Amino acid sequence: MNWLNKLERKFGKYAITNLSIWLIGGYVIGYLISFLAPGLSTYLQLEPMYVLKGQVWRIFTWILVPPSELGIFTFIMLFFYYSLGTQLERTWGTFRYNVYIFSGMLFTIFGAFILYALYMLLGGVQVYGMGSVISTYYINLSIFLAFAACYPDMQVMLYFIVPLKIRWMAYLDVAFLIIRCLVSNWAERVIIIASVLNFIVFFFTTRNYSRVSPTTIKRKRDYQRKVNTATIRKHKCAVCGKTEEDGYDIEFRFCSKCNGNYEYCQEHLFTHEHKK
Repeated sequence: MNWLNKLERKFGKYAITNLSIWLIGGYVIGYLISFLAPGLSTYLQLEPMYVLKGQVWRIFTWILVPPSELGIFTFIMLFFYYSLGTQLERTWGTFRYNVYIFSGMLFTIFGAFILYALYMLLGGVQVYGMGSVISTYYINLSIFLAFAACYPDMQVMLYFIVPLKIRWMAYLDVAFLIIRCLVSNWAERVIIIASVLNFIVFFFTTRNYSRVSPTTIKRKRDYQRKVNTATIRKHKCAVCGKTEEDGYDIEFRFCSKCNGNYEYCQEHLFTHEHKK
């Protein structure tokens, strides 16, 4: 986490609070544009060819492209991802959550340009539908994966009916991503890999591997063995030899007039012979 700590000390003051609500606000703008001026939506898409021709706004406006068509399930999913994102921001902190989201966006942009470069190297073989498949849909899935990594045992109600631990939903999402990579065109494959690359990088570079090192495991086992084999000290009367096993209501006290750590039960606390 050292590299993140250094970045946070330097740039933490610029982090955007409640980034999830800003992302959803961008989707609202994208939906309004698609309804009011459908032809304008194509100018929002990330097309490297047009960016290199001067339409540099596409590097930013593709974030406004909604991840799916508007419907009742869209509202449910947006609320779901808003809840996950807000909880992640509380867990990681605003700056780290910003780094996670923006790194996913940067990886997506880089992936699109790398794919376009390969397209040019292959002699202009057209990559079908690049701009139309680039959106934050898979970045939203990476938010879910990150949340599942932090809270694997949290239980959610699938379709408001079926109780399911979130780790199993994450496994289903991973399977879905793998299948999409296998059946999709190269444009979507690159976008999927680029979008979830932030999860892969963030997860493995911030994971505390010292917790699973052989030295740490051995130390924990030795400590647990000592705890399990340790005997609990019993109170014992120095006169009659009674202990807690002879009665849970028996109280024991040390005598301040005896030299040494001598304990006595209630019966002999004031009647014993002081040891000098």
